[in-house]
Amino acid sequence: MNEELLAKVKQNLIITHSEDDTYFTSLILASIAYAEDYQKKPEGYYSENAMRANTEQAVIMLTSHLYESRDGSTGGFYGDNVQAGQQAMDTINLLLRLNKDVIF
Repeated sequence: MNEELLAKVKQNLIITHSEDDTYFTSLILASIAYAEDYQKKPEGYYSENAMRANTEQAVIMLTSHLYESRDGSTGGFYGDNVQAGQQAMDTINLLLRLNKDVIF
């Protein structure tokens, strides 16, 4: 797993400790898998190919969202409501859509 991506996620969340690094790693892997599925990329695509900046930002945002709203019912620390969570996912999907492979 990319240590640089882990550092960016922690920076996004303003976290300096390493107590949750194992948990972050699992969330990052889940977020990357989500990106690959959403973009119609083969499994493991981003293990061998670089992410474009918008995909990386979407992975950072999704990982942060999953970390902040572990129970799945809130929008995270700043938005304790379902609409905030939906807005986060809408933004993540818009970023991922930019690199989506089109299947006809």
